[in-house]
Amino acid sequence: MAISVVINTYNAEKFLRRVLDSAKDFDEIVVCDMESTDSTLDIAREYGCKIVIFPKGECRSAEPARTFAIQSASSEWVLVIDADELVTPELRNYLYHGIKKENCPKGLFIPRKNLFMGKFSHANFPDFQLRFFIREGTVWPPYVHTFPVVQGRVEKLPRNKSLALVHLADDSMKTMIKKTDLYSDNEVEKKMDKGYGYGALVYRPVFRFFKSFVLKGGFRDGIEGFVCAGFEAFYQFVIVSKIIEYKKNK
Repeated sequence: MAISVVINTYNAEKFLRRVLDSAKDFDEIVVCDMESTDSTLDIAREYGCKIVIFPKGECRSAEPARTFAIQSASSEWVLVIDADELVTPELRNYLYHGIKKENCPKGLFIPRKNLFMGKFSHANFPDFQLRFFIREGTVWPPYVHTFPVVQGRVEKLPRNKSLALVHLADDSMKTMIKKTDLYSDNEVEKKMDKGYGYGALVYRPVFRFFKSFVLKGGFRDGIEGFVCAGFEAFYQFVIVSKIIEYKKNK
């Protein structure tokens, strides 16, 4: 059975060669580009990728283009990776062996390792992402931080770092603040029907900090873990604040 790797791109030249090198042993690589203005498409052509174009328009994330990208693949099975994520040889072998098994699941949550302030974060591992699935019938909602809807049973891979996607991006504080504003706008679209009030301005950030720093082991990362937990709390505060503002201005 064949597996296609699908990568959504927009001005993704920074890590793209490393990403494509890690994915070169799959049956097909599909690059779905949102009208990049850098060398992204030149690199994709250099590696012999199948290239499809999705108009960027007003899109603020890759999610609106995900379903189009998935259905542009030729293989029965699809592995979706971002343009700053590496696939380990162990993960590749695991996937090819898995789809040969009788009654294998139709989708797999894959662990991911994330960099934060120069080190891989304990708090953000395993950071499971639903990235491997059967192509037919799979639809990805057009909102940031969503998972695809897969037709069939879905399971999680073991919490094994050799099977994890390696997330190379290590955003600066400035970039993270910009992304907080951008992504939280998209979160409001998903959650505007929530009955958030003043209490949510307290309990959601507090719980998210506690979850990141204590329950998920961020304390093991020292000051970096503390900052990471603080950002996660801040993100929740911004989302709730924007939802309250939206409802008051309706």
